[in-house]
Amino acid sequence: MKSCRDTSVLVSRSLDESLSWTERLQVRVHLLMCSACRNFERQARFLHRACAGLRSGRAPRRQGPR
Repeated sequence: MKSCRDTSVLVSRSLDESLSWTERLQVRVHLLMCSACRNFERQARFLHRACAGLRSGRAPRRQGPR
């Protein structure tokens, strides 16, 4: 299993580029077992959408709790 550090790097990379199928699988397996990394992924995706919204002049819409 990937470490939390490795997984957070892959999650961050996935926001800007496509991961290989093995990398996507590694992230999914890790996220199934690690609530801290699930929280990190949720927050990273929110920030990514927020920054994209600022660039386009739109405020991000918050998705409800998961």
